[in-house]
Amino acid sequence: MSICTVPIVETETPAAQPPWETAAEPNARVALPAPNAQELWKRYHRQSDTDTENELIQKYLPLVSAVVGRLAMTLPEHVSHDDLYSAGLVGLLQAMRNYNPACGTAFETYARVRVRGAMLDELRRMDWVPRTIHEKARKIKAVMAALEQQLGQTPTEAQMAREMKLTSDEYAELLDEVRPAAFVCLDAAGSSDDGDGGALYEVIADGANESPVDQVSTNELKQVILERLQELPDMQRKVLALYYVEDLHLREIAEVFGLTESRICQIHSQAILSMRAYLQRFESGLTQQRPATARRK
Repeated sequence: MSICTVPIVETETPAAQPPWETAAEPNARVALPAPNAQELWKRYHRQSDTDTENELIQKYLPLVSAVVGRLAMTLPEHVSHDDLYSAGLVGLLQAMRNYNPACGTAFETYARVRVRGAMLDELRRMDWVPRTIHEKARKIKAVMAALEQQLGQTPTEAQMAREMKLTSDEYAELLDEVRPAAFVCLDAAGSSDDGDGGALYEVIADGANESPVDQVSTNELKQVILERLQELPDMQRKVLALYYVEDLHLREIAEVFGLTESRICQIHSQAILSMRAYLQRFESGLTQQRPATARRK
């Protein structure tokens, strides 16, 4: 009886695959996590290459969109949001190139001021606010300044309406009408209504280039603004704080107080016009900064 032998076939054991390769895709690589903002900033300050700069820009694009969104609420339809966005991108790029981490300010805070400032510059260049609106805003500020000097305190809306020989509703409509001229950030509160002269956000200079004189002027301006804020009616202070500090939208502020968005706009306009009137009087030497002892009372 013959024995049938089965040939033994040697099979080749596949070589172990490197950990970054898969059976389906031998050349695939494990995706590395995207670098965070801190890592990008370290790399940018080390080598300042275009690729890193572009990555940082991508990180902060939502900031530009947020600033455009807030400004857009106060602008007429014919103002191009794309133009504002482009101006904001230029402001973002300039902020990145001028930012000095040693100054102690977070980049988001520094960039927001620069981005918004670039957009305000673009709006002034477009000259989108009619001159009649500027004239009405100037008239409100003049009456406000005269009343404050007479009363020794910030006039209320009712007092302003009486002085301008308007009803409360007519004065509210006037505030709505001048809103485009009044809706500016506090950093631009001292700029002239017709766009002449520089905006106050420009005093927030690059810390590396700020001279001692500039630093003293900036600190004095901040103190004057702080003093003025403390003198405003409580409601106006709260609206400014929620809008500029807490970064709430007008609709959200209206919900907080149970008021209409239009009413919040009027309160904001009254507060900003009051701030601008006070700052212009201060710059003209008509108002003196209170001494430290008076401020502590």
